[in-house]
Amino acid sequence: MKEQEIITIVQELLAPLLEGTDMFVVRVFIKPTNNIKIFLDADEGLAISKSATINKRLRALIEEKQLFPDGDYSLEVSSPGVDEPLTSMRQYKKNIGRTVAITFLDGSPEKVGVLKEVTDEQLQIEVKISKKKETILVAIPFLTIKTITVQIVF
Repeated sequence: MKEQEIITIVQELLAPLLEGTDMFVVRVFIKPTNNIKIFLDADEGLAISKSATINKRLRALIEEKQLFPDGDYSLEVSSPGVDEPLTSMRQYKKNIGRTVAITFLDGSPEKVGVLKEVTDEQLQIEVKISKKKETILVAIPFLTIKTITVQIVF
């Protein structure tokens, strides 16, 4: 079975497990060693117990479906790491108020600021413009964005 077919089946098995929860799929991929990696997120934060429950239930469905008849696979369900870019509107909205770094498709310099607003077409970040802590709101169309990554601020 091809990698994309397996991903599609896993996503189909996963969908009913997430119904009625605040959890959502960020990314599903498979490493060449049949290591299925699933990144989930949740509107109110993804507790380890939620990941473990989904892992256990999904593993049972994969085995019931005999997706890997020899049992030669591994399954990891977790939240994306801090280095993983945001990929969905739900993630953008969840992270309003946090500092983000935005890289651009045209290679222009990265912008860092506090995510303030998100619409279907663009987002707005608050950017410091001076050492006096003056800020401006900058609107950035999604069509120009390569990646958006949450920054950890200490």
